[in-house]
Amino acid sequence: MSEKELNAYRFSPEQEPTDEMLEQIMREVAEEARTSNQKATEEHFMQMWQNVLTKQAKWAKDIENIRNGHK
Repeated sequence: MSEKELNAYRFSPEQEPTDEMLEQIMREVAEEARTSNQKATEEHFMQMWQNVLTKQAKWAKDIENIRNGHK
């Protein structure tokens, strides 16, 4: 099945998709889900790392203030 044929297909009660069409659609949906999940996971861990760095900087500043006798 060509990509053009697949892209032209629209789900409707009048025209059932072929097994080949369904297989291709499901394959593409699964790939998009994997890609989306990977991107979300990477963004989550990047945000976590940024939070760690922010907390470390705050703690370093608080410790330095305590050492210098400031609160």
